[in-house]
Amino acid sequence: MDNAFGQPQNVIVLGATSDIARAITRRLCTARGRRIVLAGRDRTRLDEAAAEARDYGATTVATVVFDALAPDHAGDTVRACLDALGEPVDLVVIAVGELGNQSHDQTDPDRAAEVITVNLTWPAAALSALRAPLIAQGRGRVVVLSSVAALRVRPSAYLYGAAKAGLDQMCLALADTLDGTGVTLQIVRPGFVRSKMTTGLAEPPFTTGVSEVAEVVVRGLESGDRVLYSPPVLRYVFTVMRVLPRRLWRLVADR
Repeated sequence: MDNAFGQPQNVIVLGATSDIARAITRRLCTARGRRIVLAGRDRTRLDEAAAEARDYGATTVATVVFDALAPDHAGDTVRACLDALGEPVDLVVIAVGELGNQSHDQTDPDRAAEVITVNLTWPAAALSALRAPLIAQGRGRVVVLSSVAALRVRPSAYLYGAAKAGLDQMCLALADTLDGTGVTLQIVRPGFVRSKMTTGLAEPPFTTGVSEVAEVVVRGLESGDRVLYSPPVLRYVFTVMRVLPRRLWRLVADR
C-alpha cells in the first residue's frame, strides 16, 4: 500500500518501454516504489527497463509481455500483471501509445486501424479490465497518458489525435464513475515531448522532456488533480487554442 508519505509502493506500468514510461518508473522508484510490474511488447527493452528500475531502488520487479494490437487479450495482460504483483496495487500507469506516420497511415487502412487500436482500443480494454479488481480492493490510483493533441485534433496528425481524444474523453467520464469507490483516475496531457518517438520532428513551442513529464506525474499524485499538463503552462495555452476559429486554428496548428 502507499507508504506513510502517500507514495505508491506497488506499481504496474503498462507500456513500460517507452521513454516517458521509463522516466516515470525511475521517478516512482526514487520516490520509494518497491514492487514494480512492467508490461510491454519488446522483451529486450523490458529487461532493460527492469534492470533500470532495480538500479533506482525497486526491490522486486516482474515483467509481462503483451501486444497492444491485440485488445481482446488486454484482460489477460491485466490479470497477469496483478498476479505478478501478488499484492494490492497502489498505482497503475497506462502509457501505451504510438504516434504513427500520418502521411503514410492516412492512406493505409490497416495502419490507420493499428494507430487507433494502440492509442484507444487497447487502453480502453485494459481500463475496463482494471475497474472491478481496483474497486474490489477499495483503493488504488490510475494514471493515463493522454496528450494535448486530444484537445483539438490537428489535420497533420488526425489519426493519433482522434484516438487520444477518444481515450481522453472516456477517462474523464470513467473518473467520474469512480467517485466514492476509493479508486481515482488522473489524466496526463503532455505537449510535444523530446523522445525516441519524436526524433527528427521539428520541436514546437513548449516542447518538454521525459523527465519533466515524470515530475509532473509524481507531483500530480500528491496534488490529486484530475487533469495534469506537461508543461503546466499548456493548460492555459489550450484554453485559448480550443476556441480559436477554425481558419486561424489551421494556420497555427501545424507550425
